[in-house]
Parts: sequence; C-alpha cells; structure tokens
Amino acid sequence: MIGQVVDTNSAWMAQELNKIGIWLKRKVAVGDDRAEIVRALDSESAISDIILITGGLGPTADDITKPVLCEYFNGELVVNDQALANIVHIFEKILKKPVTEVNRKQAEVPDNCTVLQNPWGTAPAMWFEKNGKVFISMPGVPVEMKGIMQHHVLNALKGRFNLPVILHQTVLVAGIGESALAEVIQQWEAALPPYIKLAYLPHFGTVRLRMTATGTDREALEIELEQQLRRLKPLIQQWMVIDDDLTMQQAVARLLKSRKQTTGTAESCTGGYIAHLLTMDAGASSNFKGGVVSYDNSIKTGLLGVSEQTLESVGAVSEETVVQMVKGALAALGTDYAVATSGIMGPDGGSENKPVGTVWIGVGNKDKIVTQRFHFRFDRLRNIELTAQNALNMLRKFITDLPEEKH
Repeated sequence: MIGQVVDTNSAWMAQELNKIGIWLKRKVAVGDDRAEIVRALDSESAISDIILITGGLGPTADDITKPVLCEYFNGELVVNDQALANIVHIFEKILKKPVTEVNRKQAEVPDNCTVLQNPWGTAPAMWFEKNGKVFISMPGVPVEMKGIMQHHVLNALKGRFNLPVILHQTVLVAGIGESALAEVIQQWEAALPPYIKLAYLPHFGTVRLRMTATGTDREALEIELEQQLRRLKPLIQQWMVIDDDLTMQQAVARLLKSRKQTTGTAESCTGGYIAHLLTMDAGASSNFKGGVVSYDNSIKTGLLGVSEQTLESVGAVSEETVVQMVKGALAALGTDYAVATSGIMGPDGGSENKPVGTVWIGVGNKDKIVTQRFHFRFDRLRNIELTAQNALNMLRKFITDLPEEKH
C-alpha cells in the first residue's frame, strides 16, 4: 500500500481473463485490515460476477485474508489433507527442512470452499460462491497465482459462465503522436461498427492501436477485424511498425530472424538498455550477438576505434562519434547491423550548444550508415527509454528499406 511492492498480478490477470471473454471492471488495493477487506468484498460483489483476490495467504500474522474469508462465508477452518501433503513434500523433499506448525497451518481452509491445489507453493487457493457470485482467493506470489489461474481458474470460469467472444487486433505505430494519429484515422474510426472499439495506447514514442471486437460469432468477428485492418493500413502505412501485438524490440527481432541476420549495439547514454530490450525474449541469440557499453570515452576509443581527434573536436555527443561507434561495433561484433547511441540524459551535463536531452543515434551496416539527432525534454529514465525506442525504430526502417537477400 505504500508503493514498495508494485502490483503486476492484476495486469496479467486482466489480459488472461479478457482472452476468455471476461472484462475487468475494477482493480482495488486493500491493506491488511479486516474491515477494509470485508468492505471491498461487499462493494465488488455488488457490481461484478467474479471477484479475484490475491495475497494475504502466507503463514505470518499479517496474512489475514484466509481468516477474514472464513468469517465472511460463515465457514470453519479445517485441514485439507492434499494441501498438507503438498506442504510436507515441499519442505522435506525439496527444501530439506522440517515442517513447522506455522507451515502446517497453511493447509487449513474454510470447510465451505472448493480447494484449488497449489503445487507451485504452500498456500492453496480457495473458490467460494455466494448469491450467484464467484470469489477466488489466490496467493500473491506471481508464479503461484499464474499457475493456479492457468491450471484451475480459467477453465473453471469458462465452464461456470456463458462468456462472449472477445477478439483483439493490434497495430504498432511509431513516429507520430497520439493526437495527430487520431486526426489521420478520424473518418475510419468513426465508421467502425458499434461492436468494435478502438483504444489508443501510447508508450515512449510509439502508439498501439487496438481494435476490440465483441460478439458471439468468432468467425464473423475475425473476418470483420481483418476487413477493418485492410482499410486502416493505407492510412498509417508510413508509421506502421507491425500489425501484431508486439513491442518494438520484438518487431525488430522478428524482422532480423526472417532475414537470418544479426545486430549488435554500441551504447553510451543508454548504458546497455537497448541490448537489454533485444535480449528479453527467448531465442534472442539467433539475431543479437552482443553489445559494447562505451560509457567512458576511453572505451569508445579503445574498443570501438573512435578517434581521439573526433572526441576533442566535436565531442562524444556528435554525428561523427556515433558513425565511428557503428563502424567499430560492426568490426568488433561481426554483425550484419549495428546501433549506436550517444547523448546527455540529464538531469545535468548539458550545455548551451548541447542541452540535456540531446542525443545522436546511428544505425548501419558495412555499406551504409544513417544518423539522426534528437532532443528529448523529459527526465533521465524517460529520455533513455525514448532513445532506445527511436534507435530500434531507426534500425527497423534501415533494414526494411534494404532489399531482402535470398538464402
């Protein structure tokens, strides 16, 4: 509740629920307080058919969710033999530790719930029903919650409710702001049928356009979304990155993989962040070989071959420097392409000629290098993110402008 722990559970659950036709109506964060938990259960069940609860099922005194639920549903705590056997297995066979009485108490559940076993942890999940509403309490540990959702909850909810079909079609665009994009596609958006909603999802220099179709006939909805996508594409062609729900780095990785080519990075101001983005997904080694974090000028000259004369005459934040960084990365890493960044992220370090937010980006191959100067006006972290996204987009456009080689 004080911000030390960030809730990622609700975002993941919302995505998974939406896939099976369930819309998330509201997210509520409640502290370890009996009255607040009861108030939340009452208010949420008044407006929703399904109430998902995570957290508060641990063995310590501040974990009060289970006793509050037991009281709320007029139950009595009893030991669930299967849950106890799971706890004993985890402690004695896996952790090689004795099972304490506190650990054993995690096997206690209200006698009027359906127990959803949790082989990923020690606290079982609990399914309650009251006045036609479903309440599901799960552990807050993400890997445990996800396991229970995927193996128990989602299928059970599909069997319990008559759910609509919800389909999404996402298009990623870059290089145009949200408001300008809305003007470009205004007439197309206004002509969308009422069962298709459009959402604008901006994020650090990109915008995801997401069409959501709701109905009962999956095939008809798929055909309609495809038709709408065909009408949309010509309007946004110059900014469109990909017509799939992918990040910029995933789009670049897919492009490289399709061409059986590789890239590397030479990063100064981004400190390895571009390399981090390109290696977030499994299989990245097929298209990303490595990177050089040349934060200090001695690394630029020693590892990337940037000339000291260039650094003395025009400085590290310059077109000449990133060009030499690209060349040095291509030689050092042996990749088809390389990306280079050099800039001033802030909050200090700027000058009148090169204020904070000044960034040079270079991308290229052995035959050609293109550069671009940017000026970002935000805080340090956002400037780094914007630099990375623009660098990846420059790389994407550089590759797509080249003829595809036959293998």
